[in-house]
Amino acid sequence: MSELRVATIEPEGATTSLTLGASGDTVTSSADSIKANTFKDAGGNTLWTSNGAGVLSSVNAGLAPTTGLKLLQTTTTSGNAESVAFTSGIDSTYDEYLFVWHNCFQVSATNGYFQFQCSTDGGSNYNLSSTWTYTYTNVKWSDGSSGSYGYNSWIQDAARGFTYITLTYNCSNSQAEGWCGMLRLFKPASTTYVKHFMAESPSATSNDYLWTPYVAGYFNTTSAINAINFKITEDSTYFWNGAKFYMYGVT
Repeated sequence: MSELRVATIEPEGATTSLTLGASGDTVTSSADSIKANTFKDAGGNTLWTSNGAGVLSSVNAGLAPTTGLKLLQTTTTSGNAESVAFTSGIDSTYDEYLFVWHNCFQVSATNGYFQFQCSTDGGSNYNLSSTWTYTYTNVKWSDGSSGSYGYNSWIQDAARGFTYITLTYNCSNSQAEGWCGMLRLFKPASTTYVKHFMAESPSATSNDYLWTPYVAGYFNTTSAINAINFKITEDSTYFWNGAKFYMYGVT
């Protein structure tokens, strides 16, 4: 077989397309790499486009995994934010939504309670009634002593208005105190069933404890939930700039 060795092959005339092989042919490359910014299939459908620096765009939906996590929204706190709300994107697309937070610290020295509530009207009102259980473990993080376990349960009446379900509490403005965690919300768009949730949010507290609460329960509504709000409940208490919140769809 003959060999053609050249430094550059360019398309004829003003066209920007170079055709290798004819329809039905198999074109084989033994090169270590093929460098291009846009890759298409035989039908001319774009598989992905790169900006030349490794940042992809126009990624074909067919390349996305069929199961797993889909990052939907990201929020980073700034400017004395008292709360972080997701008021769009919670719908029937996914049966489960996962919310993750980290790098959470507060500005005020007043001990704060990190909690959440949901809404059925896009965030105009956060006043859903709910029932939940709450268990926790703790240990004195400064010396590893005084570990304990506790539990409780509550029923929250919708008439109490913007009341939250506790995820983490007793944190002040020390950089040694903060929290992270996650919450799972199941079938929020259902108009038949109540809405279950599970959460955990370990924190380092103002009394030198490593506190790890586990919360599980349900919102007693058959209306579709379409918004969620995370907040430090004490007045004039804010997130430090840079707290990260993520919303994922789970398939």
